[in-house]
Amino acid sequence: MSRDLLIDFYKSFQLRDYNSMNLMYTENSHFKDPVFELKGKEISAMWHMLCERGTDLKITFKNVEADHKTGSVDWIAEYTFSATGRKVRNVVHAEFEFEHGKVIRHTDHFSFYRWSVQAFGIPGILLGWTPFLQKKVQRQAAVSLRSFINKN
Repeated sequence: MSRDLLIDFYKSFQLRDYNSMNLMYTENSHFKDPVFELKGKEISAMWHMLCERGTDLKITFKNVEADHKTGSVDWIAEYTFSATGRKVRNVVHAEFEFEHGKVIRHTDHFSFYRWSVQAFGIPGILLGWTPFLQKKVQRQAAVSLRSFINKN
């Protein structure tokens, strides 16, 4: 059942169906990746924002594994990073914890350095390994999400 939930989640992501994706989380869920750390409704807003803005977003996934408590998926997001217009291919390993048949914790792991090189080019090569750039991207993403929430 949890494996089916993850398959449905990523199929919904492929369709940019954030409403269906959001139904798969508990109300008090947690999400974390190298850019965001979110809780509850913030997660819904993030998926809404990413799906709406990602006009050329392409999602592929494989290696879906799950039992009734935990799960994992390897997935790839290909898109144009709007801030620079550069193409990104982000390879992600996701880990999940489930409660009452829904996601309570979702953690995405990816190389921030590899992502920043693709997203920023030379500045990413020079600064992508530093906490400075990661914190700057985290701040900008938080401001962007907050603005998106206020408008929606």
